[in-house]
Amino acid sequence: MPNSHNHDHVHEAEHHHQIRPRRRLVTHQHGGNYTHPLIWIIAILCTLMAISVIILGILVFVGYIVIHPRFPTISIPYAHLDLLRNDYAGLLQTQLTIVVMAQNGNAKAHATFSDLRFNLSYQGQDVATLVAHDPFDVPKNNSKFLTYVVQSNSIPLNPDQMEEVDESWKRNMIGFELKGNGRTRWRVGAFGSMKFSCHLECHLKFHPLNGSYIPSRCTSQSK
Repeated sequence: MPNSHNHDHVHEAEHHHQIRPRRRLVTHQHGGNYTHPLIWIIAILCTLMAISVIILGILVFVGYIVIHPRFPTISIPYAHLDLLRNDYAGLLQTQLTIVVMAQNGNAKAHATFSDLRFNLSYQGQDVATLVAHDPFDVPKNNSKFLTYVVQSNSIPLNPDQMEEVDESWKRNMIGFELKGNGRTRWRVGAFGSMKFSCHLECHLKFHPLNGSYIPSRCTSQSK
């Protein structure tokens, strides 16, 4: 006969196993919702930064309306073909006078030009480089002129280029390519300064018989 005392212990163990409650994760809260002070500080700083950006945008917009700035530009108002000589060996010699105008059309803002560098070429052959590294100021609503006398060494031409020079003499028109870049900066009083780069790319045309310049639009684009 089975031991009744052991049976009671087994039954009691099974009963405790069935009614043992599940464990729950208990978190302790300190009196309702709690936000760390650091979160408040970050939120306040972000709010102040957003307000500052909005105020700065309003000031810039108002300054633009009041000053109504125009982009400073670089252009070629005048040039002259001083010399054009080619021989039967296919060598070309040339000399040009090129006037570069730095113009500031703003009536209420000074402008500074710097790092001007332009390359003059003929039919893909480099003729000379025009450089003005030192910065210079242009007053309000004013302009400054830089005069370059460009003299090339003997430029070797291939047969096609030699034929093109001959045709230029016949039709009394020859063209040179001028490409380059520069930097401009506005000083707009309390609004600080604004920097831009300007790019110049144009075709300078001349009458080789008398060296006169054929006027054409040659003005930089800002970006």
